[in-house]
Parts: sequence; C-alpha cells; structure tokens
Amino acid sequence: MSSSQPPTTKQTPNNNNNESGGAEANARKKDASREGRLSFKNFGEHQLRRDFKDQAIEKCRSTIDAFGSCAKDNGLMVVIRCRQFNKDVVSCMEIHNSNEKFDVYKETHLADLIKKTPGLG
Repeated sequence: MSSSQPPTTKQTPNNNNNESGGAEANARKKDASREGRLSFKNFGEHQLRRDFKDQAIEKCRSTIDAFGSCAKDNGLMVVIRCRQFNKDVVSCMEIHNSNEKFDVYKETHLADLIKKTPGLG
C-alpha cells in the first residue's frame, strides 16, 4: 500500500499544477481575446477614471484616515470595532465616485480624454 501512496501524492500536486496551468492558459487566452486587443481604445477613459478616483479619495481623505487609524489601533478586531468608520468611507466614496459623477467629469474633461486616448490626440 505504501508503494501506491507516493504516486497518488505525486499525482495530486501535478493535478494542482495542471489546474494552475489551466488558469494561466485561460489568462493568456483572455489577453489574446478581442477585448485585450482593443484595450488602447479604452486607455484614455481608464486614465481619466483613475484621475477622477484620485480626486474622490482626496475628498474623502479625513474619513479614510480615521478608518486607517482605527484599523491600526485595533488590529484583527478591525472588522468589528471599525465598522462605522468603514461605513463612513463607503458612503463618502459612493457620493464622490459614482458613475453619474464620472459621466459629468468625463464630459467636462473631454479635451483630456482625447489627449490621453492613443490615436485620437
């Protein structure tokens, strides 16, 4: 029986490697897909979204810092003890980082979007 166990344990890691190899193959396939080939089309909008998100973070800086200090003080109990701080951060980000506000931001920064999009600027 001991002679049959080593091949079983050897097969299990190989199966895991095959599964991760399958995940890697799927990731490569996804990169080669149509969306991956057209990613430059969305590059300018992605850059604009990142700028918009940075501004939202700055607007919510005080609530984010309060949550950060609560998390630092409470360690693993952060989930329980800092729940309200987390809710405050989420509500602030929902206000300043909504899709509706991004659409308005995108319209007001249309010139930046054109400059940041390859092939348009």
